[in-house]
Amino acid sequence: MYHITIIAGARPNFMKIAPIIHEIERVKDEGALIDYRLVHTGQHYDKNMSGSFFEQLDIPEPHVNLECSGGTQAEQTANIMIAFENELMSNPANLVLVVGDVTSTMACALVAQKLHTKVAHVEAGIRSDDWTMPEEINRLVTDSITNYFFTTSELANENLKNSGVKEEQIFFVGNTMIDTLLKQRQNFIKPQIWDDLNLSDKAYIVMTLHRPANVDEEAQLKQMIDEIIANTQELPLVFPVHPRTAKILKGLNIAHERLHMVEPLSYLEFNYLVENAKAVITDSGGITEEASVMRVPCMTLRDNTERPETITLGTNALVGTNPDHLKPYLDKLFEGSWKQGNDIPLWDGNTALRIVDALLKIQSDK
Repeated sequence: MYHITIIAGARPNFMKIAPIIHEIERVKDEGALIDYRLVHTGQHYDKNMSGSFFEQLDIPEPHVNLECSGGTQAEQTANIMIAFENELMSNPANLVLVVGDVTSTMACALVAQKLHTKVAHVEAGIRSDDWTMPEEINRLVTDSITNYFFTTSELANENLKNSGVKEEQIFFVGNTMIDTLLKQRQNFIKPQIWDDLNLSDKAYIVMTLHRPANVDEEAQLKQMIDEIIANTQELPLVFPVHPRTAKILKGLNIAHERLHMVEPLSYLEFNYLVENAKAVITDSGGITEEASVMRVPCMTLRDNTERPETITLGTNALVGTNPDHLKPYLDKLFEGSWKQGNDIPLWDGNTALRIVDALLKIQSDK
């Protein structure tokens, strides 16, 4: 039996691992000698991650939750490593599969290698080249000690080759986040706020802000929101507020009749809003991927991105963190001249199938 331990530390990780688990279960039912153990590190406490979250997305409940939330970056890394070392020693695996770029990804990869367990990284090779982002450090460290690299783009492949990774270690498979999106698209749920705010198709804008460059400085956050309000004509602005951002907004007393600050939404509700929006303004990497696949205009309030394919092929534009740069993009949106976007290679809903095929090949080559 080929035993795989799958790591998830934050809500987006579960969207990425769900299709992989479904595919493992499918091939297992067909007789493949493969099994998995799902470990939730508990890195991010998220009140939306109740039992209904797993049920809605057809994700199995984790076998264990290590409950390593809170603390500084160093404290959290150490707590995850200590807890996961005990977990992996109690439940040995042939392979530890990590996804994305959260602290859990890096911490569990380190533990696995020190216990002489192979590591596979899903979403390997993506780079922002911004070392002020904790995620970039997590990516660099994880990829420096990974054995098998599952990538979302040709650029990620090149990044890995340029760092000395051998071609036979790289598997260009696509994007599991899009597997989940395409599977769940028919299940999107109209949120209550749709009726409460009297929203209509393509007649509102969704915005999300949570990155330090945008929200840690009160003046920067206020100027950015003021700029969005000033250049979005009469459209309602629906703003599901991240807990990190909510703390800072409390002291700013920002209010406008078109700005609707709401509680974070479930995955199915949030993507219903995105799919039907005129545009999205965000600093989230994952949302840029989803918006591009759904062909919704997207403006990213960051100075760099680790997902350049959403710009070169998708509907995303990199605006930057200077609020003064936003107006021309919004003008273009309202002029009706926003790019339409194209299909992104292998973002087709079959990524998990390719990953599990590769895992079975790795197993048979042993």
